[in-house]
Amino acid sequence: MIGGANTMVRLCTGLALAAILTACATETAPIAATQPAPAPTTTAPPNPAEIGANELGFVPVLMYHQITANPVGEYDQTPAEFRDELERLYHEGYRPVTAAQYIAGAIDLPAGTHPVVLTFDDSTASQLRFTETGAVAPDCAAGILAEFGSRYPDFGPVATFYVNNEPFGDPRALPWLAAHGHEIGSHTADHANLASLDPEGVQRQLVQNIRAVTAAVPGITVRTMALPLGIYPRDHAMAAAGHWDGTSYAFDAVMLVGADPAPSPFGAVDPGGIPRIRSGLGEVPFDSAHWLDWLAANPDQRYTADGDPTRISFPQHLATELAPRFADRASTY
Repeated sequence: MIGGANTMVRLCTGLALAAILTACATETAPIAATQPAPAPTTTAPPNPAEIGANELGFVPVLMYHQITANPVGEYDQTPAEFRDELERLYHEGYRPVTAAQYIAGAIDLPAGTHPVVLTFDDSTASQLRFTETGAVAPDCAAGILAEFGSRYPDFGPVATFYVNNEPFGDPRALPWLAAHGHEIGSHTADHANLASLDPEGVQRQLVQNIRAVTAAVPGITVRTMALPLGIYPRDHAMAAAGHWDGTSYAFDAVMLVGADPAPSPFGAVDPGGIPRIRSGLGEVPFDSAHWLDWLAANPDQRYTADGDPTRISFPQHLATELAPRFADRASTY
């Protein structure tokens, strides 16, 4: 606390002197033992131009599957690789937001940092499982994120988990995710190839999945979904909205298995098809190491927060890229 040490010295000195004066039986009034609390101070966000703020820049949406000691697919990582990627993200100034926060433009980050969306598909035990004592296993994705957040409290280790029915094989899993600030999204009831289904089948897959999630976490709203296999239904619109058996669904965003960074939520973003980047070591020109290298080499292209969630800051030459509905929040330089 500002002034805390001085206040304590004055407090101790005042009490000691009061005791001496009382012992001497004088009529001198006791010295005050407290002082008014210091007035709170606030720090205004820095000038957007000074930090190169660009809230119309690209946002990496990273896609993970298994976090396992023995990767079997191109979408898998070892725990060590996942930890290394988190370290890189943190030290390059990235801070996680959920997919729902991203698409809503609810990005409240410190000035100079960059949003990243961490997404996990298929709800496997490698992403979240519990030990015999009921603790989260330290080598699963959720456990690694929790431990990383304990070492770097300003990282904010939130992610979006796209789940199927009976997720993670444990009824404790979804309540745990919700209680720890993670987003729970839809990945259909049983990882269906939506293009192979008729309209009723598509909507049944999504409604049954939502019902399973809301039964496990009453009151939750499932706001985003990820296409299994990256495949749309024949009617693309049914991935975003529909109804079956008296239950409707309407997602704020549909996530692809695409290979590019996502546009700013304040620019030309298509909620019906948000691209995601496969996590990887730079072995192909569309994985996370490749794109993080590119964003580091082109810092003017990535989303850099201005530290003020009420405004949208960006260079003047990008003004035409701002979606008209956000015009009243624009701050150019």
